[in-house]
Amino acid sequence: MAEHMSQSELDYPFKLLEYFNGFRVSKVIFSACELGVFDLLLRSQEPLSAQHVAQELGTSLDGMERLLDALVGIEILEVEKTDGTALYSSTDVANLYLAKGSAKSLHDMIVYQSQTIYPLWNNLVDAVREGKNQNEKTFGLPAEEVFQAIYRSEEDMLKFMGLMNSSWVLDGHDVVTAFNLSGFQNVVDLGGCTGALAREMAKAYPSSTVTVFDLQQVVEVAQKHFSQENDAIVFQSGDFFTGEIPTADLYVLARIIHDWPEEKCLTLLKKIYDMCAPGGGVLLVEAMLFENRRGPIMTQLFSLNMLVQTKGRERPPSEYTHMFNKTGFKNIQVCRTGKSYDAILAIR
Repeated sequence: MAEHMSQSELDYPFKLLEYFNGFRVSKVIFSACELGVFDLLLRSQEPLSAQHVAQELGTSLDGMERLLDALVGIEILEVEKTDGTALYSSTDVANLYLAKGSAKSLHDMIVYQSQTIYPLWNNLVDAVREGKNQNEKTFGLPAEEVFQAIYRSEEDMLKFMGLMNSSWVLDGHDVVTAFNLSGFQNVVDLGGCTGALAREMAKAYPSSTVTVFDLQQVVEVAQKHFSQENDAIVFQSGDFFTGEIPTADLYVLARIIHDWPEEKCLTLLKKIYDMCAPGGGVLLVEAMLFENRRGPIMTQLFSLNMLVQTKGRERPPSEYTHMFNKTGFKNIQVCRTGKSYDAILAIR
């Protein structure tokens, strides 16, 4: 595939130019979300002119017209000319995923990417040179204190929690149903954040009790901003690294292990193993690399993100299997979902 691309690119580098401009495409989507373009178009019962959108959102006409045209160019908006006036409307994809009010909205994920991840990636060269995250250079916070940077204010904590919530609204069902988990009656989601993944677990397995275990400040914010009526899950506060963890038949570790170096991961897995009765286990959810190092590209980019933001990395299934074996787990199954996140079930 790489050879094929390089041969075709010799005449004219279309693919390379597309890659070079990738950051511009991202910022077009980010900016439209932050300005409220998709929310306005979703509320409208008819297509709107650039002048109308600019007036409603308090922007310049020239700037908004260019932004809307770029969104048409990447097929996120549609445009039709009527009596010489361009009228813009949202596609179904934009209404479903980019408008804030949609049930499957990725708006919070996009805002976090724009306001936290994008500034970190400005320092990717330094991250590669130094082999460490860029929280100090980007936010003035110690590189060692990963979650001090992520939770640097309640506003920033909310943005991160919104990102996690969006992730599991999109991918949660696929990972909790990757295996039949109906035999586990007591499930604890370690670092379960807003409870979005735990709710997917509770929906898939209504006879199971599902608990979210996270830091006290995270639990407080989750209950304040992300609670639901007749919630099927419960919250419990604590620190799974420094304190005790609740007893459970199944522990969920979703996007936790990738934040940390192997030694710290092994310490946590051993603590969980010691709490597991025979037949108990761990559902690990991560974006997993291919063993041959050829992808998936999204996971390779995630791994670079772990470099600029955390102390961890993305890994192939063999490395997770190695860690599970080293801490005592023997019965290990891997499931690739074909989506952003995959699953491993490890049984004691």
